[in-house]
Amino acid sequence: MYKHVTVLLDEAVEKLNINPSGIYVDCTLGGGGHSSAILERLEDGHLYCFDQDDYAIEKSTQKLRSVSNNFTIIKSNFANIKDELLDRGISKVDGILYDLGVSSYHFDIPERGFSYNEDAILDMRMDQSQELTAKEVVNTYSAKDLMRIFSRYADIKYSPRLANAIVKYRENNMITRTLELVEIIKDATPQAIRRKAHPAKKAFQAIRIEVNKELEVLEKSLESALELLKKDGRIVVISFHSLEDRLVKNMFRDAVETDIPSGVPIRESDIVKDFRLITRKPIIPTDDEILANNRAHSAKMRIVEKIT
Repeated sequence: MYKHVTVLLDEAVEKLNINPSGIYVDCTLGGGGHSSAILERLEDGHLYCFDQDDYAIEKSTQKLRSVSNNFTIIKSNFANIKDELLDRGISKVDGILYDLGVSSYHFDIPERGFSYNEDAILDMRMDQSQELTAKEVVNTYSAKDLMRIFSRYADIKYSPRLANAIVKYRENNMITRTLELVEIIKDATPQAIRRKAHPAKKAFQAIRIEVNKELEVLEKSLESALELLKKDGRIVVISFHSLEDRLVKNMFRDAVETDIPSGVPIRESDIVKDFRLITRKPIIPTDDEILANNRAHSAKMRIVEKIT
């Protein structure tokens, strides 16, 4: 039975500084936890929610309707946030939320192919209408490309060994099942690393990121989100691995910094900035939240505010 537990729920909604008449965007509807909490704080405002998954949309629609009707669900990748909102006459918003963790049901429903603990067809698509699947990545990517994704997206030190093991195996057999891939990964993983954590965890993360182009779409979406903010509007981002967090940190830093060359005689008070960081260091879950929901342990939340 699928049950989604929202991470940093109260902290994220609080940091949005919600205006009851404002326009807000939840770029990652998922189980609807954050969206429901935002809706509860709106009076004549409106919430726009993005998701690509039909199952998530069906379940969350029921949940949101029990709170309010002041919402619109948009079935689209959040990379398209600007165009989708403009199509609905929205050019500026009061706040935008991203919860970048893979929804619990992606792991808890075995047939989605995200879990290395359950046997299923290799899939890993968040949008099941797209063509690229984990099965295609594993069976058609060259050793060089597999090495790239394992190294870049999961920092796997033995990525050449892992990539070559996959290529050698598929010379005689197409890799179609999750647990079949897990066994290949186990055999290619040094014994010392196998003792520390599940050997497939990082490799499955890397393949999932590649299948869904997660970093590319996040960067594109955040660029648009920064343009969409009204004065005093905020973007709140919850990330779950270092690649996402680093991307968010760098983009927020670049938004805050000015283009004035170093050494130019100008007072700090005279510099006009468009944004300010609300979080110099990321907000992390409490020990109690981590104890109640282990999936929260790697969560980091960063916030930026539009000030002009």
